[in-house]
Amino acid sequence: MTEPNSPSQPHAGPTVAQVALIGLFVTALVTAQLTASKVLAFSLPITGAELVLPGAALAYALTFLASDCYAELYGRRAAQIVVNVAFAMNFVVLLLVWSTIAAPAAETSIDPGMFADVLGASTNIVLGSLLAYVVSQNWDVIVFHRIRDYTGREKLWLRNVASTASSQAIDTVIFVAIAFSLAPALLGVGPVLGVGELLALMIGQYLLKLAIAVVDTPIVYAVVSVVRSRESTADDEPTVA
Repeated sequence: MTEPNSPSQPHAGPTVAQVALIGLFVTALVTAQLTASKVLAFSLPITGAELVLPGAALAYALTFLASDCYAELYGRRAAQIVVNVAFAMNFVVLLLVWSTIAAPAAETSIDPGMFADVLGASTNIVLGSLLAYVVSQNWDVIVFHRIRDYTGREKLWLRNVASTASSQAIDTVIFVAIAFSLAPALLGVGPVLGVGELLALMIGQYLLKLAIAVVDTPIVYAVVSVVRSRESTADDEPTVA
């Protein structure tokens, strides 16, 4: 069955919007992969409570904005292709980073140990982020389009917030549990955090992601509106023989 939101006419090639959204998705994903191992701590105003979250939280949240825009504009199948191809590209990033770490350093190079500490994601971070990514992103696309089946083009805000909120919860639990508890315990890599610390990481990360899901809704509306307008105009232009 044809996707209900597929362009009315086929384009000769990918549009600027498609390339831009895929580029944003992959850029945010790679950034998240490289920044996941740093744990951030913010002091909340008024209450003074500490909000703890992985360094990749913001970058990873942007991937959901990009994927929701892409899913709305180009359909479920196209969005899942982007998600799963990007999953494979994670391994390319890891291979390039780890091969650079393993290569001999020149005397003029920065300290190889420091370089490895900064860019060399540990096994627990890699396992947690990859599994969390492939499960949560595919869930996001499925939920987004399940809601769209009932709402049509209406209530974009509902499917954006609902799909992102649920998928971010799945992502947060999987990533934190594996990266900071299961993998360290089973593989002996990195410290095993206690239940209280795990909950603090999960809550901190999820609160930020949930806030972003709500705040980015006007951005999703704006992107979808602009792209549909531009692509509709392009489809209406006469073809020059």
